[in-house]
Amino acid sequence: MRTNFDFAPYRRSTVGFDRLFNLLETGAREHDGYPPFDIVKDGEDSYRITLAVAGLNPSDIEVVAQQNLLTVTGKRAEDDGRGEYLHRGIAARAFERRFQLADFIEAGDARFENGLLSIALKRVVPEAMKPRKIAIGGQAANDRIEAPKDEAREAA
Repeated sequence: MRTNFDFAPYRRSTVGFDRLFNLLETGAREHDGYPPFDIVKDGEDSYRITLAVAGLNPSDIEVVAQQNLLTVTGKRAEDDGRGEYLHRGIAARAFERRFQLADFIEAGDARFENGLLSIALKRVVPEAMKPRKIAIGGQAANDRIEAPKDEAREAA
């Protein structure tokens, strides 16, 4: 049973949250669980997505990374007709799986091994966006500031 939630009232009363509502609506619509996948945090700034794509070859899969979106598409090549299937239990349907990536997440290498496709992701923050320490200039609070000399006082 699916329940649809209408975000229209919230869209009218907010400014700048369009992307958030689009993500929520897209997630609500994505009910197909094929192919199953895992997302693992390997380190402080590294992640890995692993998809179970049994029955497919690396040549049947396409991985495309573009601004904040990783798309994995699979389409099995046509059978060569060499055998007659009595039972076909391995899913052979085409799929497209999309992953929304946070800012500064870049896709690295993709590996295919034992029916699993693993895609490495890494957070790469540009130098201009990293926090930097700013030195404070000026005189220290303990330094004494001398007033200009008054010649009349010194003469007395």
